[in-house]
Amino acid sequence: MPMTASQVCVIIAARNAAGTIPAAIASALREPEVAEVVVVDDASTDDTGHVARAADDGSGRLSVMRLDVNRGPSFARNAAIAGSRSPFLSILDADDFFLEGRFRTLFASADWDFAADNIMLIRDDTATDVSKIVAPSFSADPEFLDFERFIEGNISRRRVQRGELGFLKPVISRAFLDRHGLRYDENLRLGEDYELYARAVACGARFKVIRSCGYGAIVRADSLSGRHKTQDLKRLADADLALLEIESLPEGSKAVLRRHERHVRDKYRLRNFLDVKAERGMASAAAYALASQSNLFPIVWGVAADKLDALFRHAGLSSKQQQVPPLRFLMAGTSAVAEK
Repeated sequence: MPMTASQVCVIIAARNAAGTIPAAIASALREPEVAEVVVVDDASTDDTGHVARAADDGSGRLSVMRLDVNRGPSFARNAAIAGSRSPFLSILDADDFFLEGRFRTLFASADWDFAADNIMLIRDDTATDVSKIVAPSFSADPEFLDFERFIEGNISRRRVQRGELGFLKPVISRAFLDRHGLRYDENLRLGEDYELYARAVACGARFKVIRSCGYGAIVRADSLSGRHKTQDLKRLADADLALLEIESLPEGSKAVLRRHERHVRDKYRLRNFLDVKAERGMASAAAYALASQSNLFPIVWGVAADKLDALFRHAGLSSKQQQVPPLRFLMAGTSAVAEK
């Protein structure tokens, strides 16, 4: 770095993404730094695999793998890592796209193991031809994320537009992953990026972020990431407990990690309460809530907050923050500029 040859493998895990994957593939093949685009068709029931192959530009850089059983994004990405050779890896969701020149900007310096840029979040009902979308110009303002800053940046808050740092899509050094034996946790179908990044930073990864924008994400109400199961929340909270076993973590880092674990676990308890209520009735749900204070407090608070939000919406008093704009940016510091 700066790069003189194509050295990036773009990994696209796809399930039932026939309508969006051509644009994703085209945006990756457009970048001269990209040596490989590996699409993993995760047991799609539509024409994802066929459509992906049809998006080949003839350069020999595209390959498509097919999984006959749906195994989730972590398994699919690990399969792509194992089947590729480039020294740098870049994850691209099947309904997202790269902005032109993304890798040129990220590879302008060589002082990182993970390098992420800002994400342009575009509401799906306003997205048109993504190949023509250009981000406003922002100062890079580079910074490095330490463990506590990263974990803290993944604790969401009610009535605040989501912008967790686990949503970032960094370019990743394969050498760093191999040196520390890191891969995606295949038990996770939610928060798999967060867990990998957290474990990497705990291992000493230099995680650089810049505020200039090179990644476009289409925000869809029916996206796979928005349809996670209740047990996915429990697995993510359990992953935090596993991270707490890292002996080298200082106590301050562990304290922030415990906060994140409680945050996710409380979401799980509320979702599980609602599931029990729907499946077995209010009496069973109440028994679950009253089984412990650990259950009761987040359930009572969550139900009350949900009802209050519903009341505000009915009265037309929803906060401005709840109204998702057509275009915004993930990292603070640019959204105010972009939405003027």
